[in-house]
Parts: sequence; C-alpha cells; structure tokens
Amino acid sequence: MLWVAVSLVGLGFLVALEIAARRYGEPGPITDQAREVVFAPKSGTVLYVSMALMMVVLTWRQRFIAVGAAIGIDIVFWLVRWAVGAEMMYGNGALWVTLACGVIALTRRTGRDRVLLLKGVGLALLLVAGRKTGYTWLLITSKTRPKVLDPYVATADHALGNPSWLAGRIVAATGTVGEHVLDFVYIQLAVAAVLVALYQLRNVAAEGRFPGHHLVRTFLVIGLLGPGIYMIYPVVGPVFAYGADGGAWAVANLWPDIPPPVGIPRPIPFDEITPRNCMPSLHTAWATAIFIHSLKGPPILRFAGGFWLIATLGATLGFGYHYGADIVAGVVFTVTIEAALRSLDRGWDRRGIQLVVYGAAVFTALLASYRYLPMEMAARPWLFGPLIIAAMASVIYGYVRTTQLWDRKPEPVHLPQPRREQQPELV
Repeated sequence: MLWVAVSLVGLGFLVALEIAARRYGEPGPITDQAREVVFAPKSGTVLYVSMALMMVVLTWRQRFIAVGAAIGIDIVFWLVRWAVGAEMMYGNGALWVTLACGVIALTRRTGRDRVLLLKGVGLALLLVAGRKTGYTWLLITSKTRPKVLDPYVATADHALGNPSWLAGRIVAATGTVGEHVLDFVYIQLAVAAVLVALYQLRNVAAEGRFPGHHLVRTFLVIGLLGPGIYMIYPVVGPVFAYGADGGAWAVANLWPDIPPPVGIPRPIPFDEITPRNCMPSLHTAWATAIFIHSLKGPPILRFAGGFWLIATLGATLGFGYHYGADIVAGVVFTVTIEAALRSLDRGWDRRGIQLVVYGAAVFTALLASYRYLPMEMAARPWLFGPLIIAAMASVIYGYVRTTQLWDRKPEPVHLPQPRREQQPELV
C-alpha cells in the first residue's frame, strides 16, 4: 500500500507539472520522456547510468545481455538517423531495455523476484524523471517569478568576502584547462552520484533486497524540495545579475572583476528565460550528499567524493552560478535532509528529531537573514561572516556526532560463566 500511495502521489505530481508546462507552451516531463522512446534524447549519459542503476537487481549474465541489447538498439537508431539526416544522439537503447525489464517483471516474474525487479526499474525511471521534472521546475521559476532577489544575497555575501568574485578571478587565471575540468565535474554530477550508488547497491542482487538508506533517496528528496525554495527565494546568480550573461537585465557588468557596491537592496526585474535556481545551491547540495555517502566506501571512493565536492564548489562559485551565501545554505539543506532520511530508516529518536529541527531552524534563519538583514551583514562582516560559518559548522558537527552514536556497535556483554558443581561420587 505504501508503494502504491507513493506511486500515485508521484504520478499526480508529474501530471501537475505537465499541465503547468503546457500553459507556457512547453512540453512537460511526461511528454518529454515519452518522446525519447523514439526521438533523440537530451542526455544519453543519464539514460545509460539510469540503466546501470537498474541492473543492480540483475545477475551478471543478465547484465551483459542488457548492455548488449541497449548498444545494439542504439546502433540501429544511429543508422536510421544517419540515413534520414535526423539529430544524432544515443540513449534510446538504454531506455528501451529499462522499459523492457519492467514488462518482464510484470509478465514473467512472480513474488519477491517481481518486486525486486520493479524496484530496480522504478529507481532508474525516477532518476530520469527527476531530471525531466527539474527542467520543468526551472521553466516555471522563470515564468512565475518576474523579479529576483540577487541584490539581497549579493549584499549579504559581503559578510563572506564575496567568494564568487574571488573564485571567478581564480578560474579565469587557470585558463581553458581549469575551466574544462570544472565544467566536466559540474555537468557530470549525476554520473558521480551513480558510481557511489552502484557501490552502495552492489549486493542487492545477492541479498534480494535494497538497503534501507542509500544515496539515490537523498538525491531525489533534494531535487523534490529544492525547487520549492526557488519559488520562495528566486535568485539567478552573479554571472547573470552582475555579469555579461545577464545582458540588458543585469544590474551592472561587474562580475568577476569588481564586487558589487553596498547599497539598499531591492528586488529587480529579470527576463523570463533565466532559471531562478540559486537559493539554495542544489549542485552543492548534491555534491555534499555524494561526499557524505562516499565516506563509507573504499579510499578511492572517498577521494573521488572529496574531489567532486571541492571541484563542484569551485565550479559553482568560479563560473558565477552561485554566491557564497547559497553555498552555505545548500550544505545545511543537505545535512538536514540526510539526517531526516537516516532517522526515518532507523526509527526516530530524540537525537534525530533534535538534529532535524535544529538544521531546519538554521536553514530558515540563514534565508531570513539574507532577506531582512543584508545591510547589517555587509556592515559587520567581522561578526556575521564567522557567525554564518559557525552556524553551518554546528549543523555538520551535530550530524557527525549523532551518526557516530547511531553507527557505534554495542560492546558485547561478558557474563560470568556459571560454576560447575562437582558431581557426587557414586558409591
């Protein structure tokens, strides 16, 4: 019943987004996904990593068959598109194989095998649907929020030393090599997430069940809740509000050379194209989640998680997509969600409830201070800068301390051995 309820809620959410997108003359997530069964996908990489996520429920023989079938179908699609001069892209084969596994689960499997395969297919399709709904959410933010709050965040960011302006100059100094590396890390964030998730789900086929908590759950919840904050706190980012990418809508062409002057902030009108997707930084949120979940992996996975987090922070700031203030908010946002999901998995206790409430309170306080105290924050960076960092660090510390207590194995209790009484000698 729980799975049915969740499926119905998810379907209703997709239908609502489809209707909203149609109002603005754009295809919604359902139409966009159905189109990719035949036409060129927007991202073949996402479809293949989604299929890889589904294959954790298959045996090795079935995995080789699935990959071979996907590549074969893509070759056929590629030849047809090449012959008719259509747009070239791969990924249809992966989507066909994923859908075929769903049909096989319903028609050829029974019992636990059917449920396990359907969960694998559902997990893959959720990852794809999450990306599609993200596109629709961004469209809705640009159409429904004609004014943005960038001057408030930019003013509050003086308390942190305007890190986006500093990172932008550093990235520009590294030349094309640094830009290409950071751009690859920024774009392929989902690939890094799937690699960590594959490690966490490596034993699903053997054990016949999914673990109670894994990275994909955190990823999906972040993607579900984050766009709602975009609607409450619309921000486009320094490269648009204060840089050349904003064109005639930009306040001034200052980024990354000259930090914005401190003045009384006001909402500013902006175009109906640029997404209002800054507050909080979901790229930072997702990279933080990858890092947290990689900590329980082997050294190479921990190194990759740390590298992806650092490089993502460099890209989000260095490309002018985010301010320092929304980076801090993104970290608090993720740690709070992770604490809530872990509490849900292991059972709520006093420590878990306190941590989630505290994280939510800090996140709310950060957004409120950016909106209503930006002038005070800019005037007293020596006070508010350390205070913002300390607030973020306190949530992280609370999470680390709480999870360490959760993960601590109880020490075995040594009971005294019962004394053996001497048997009476038979006479």
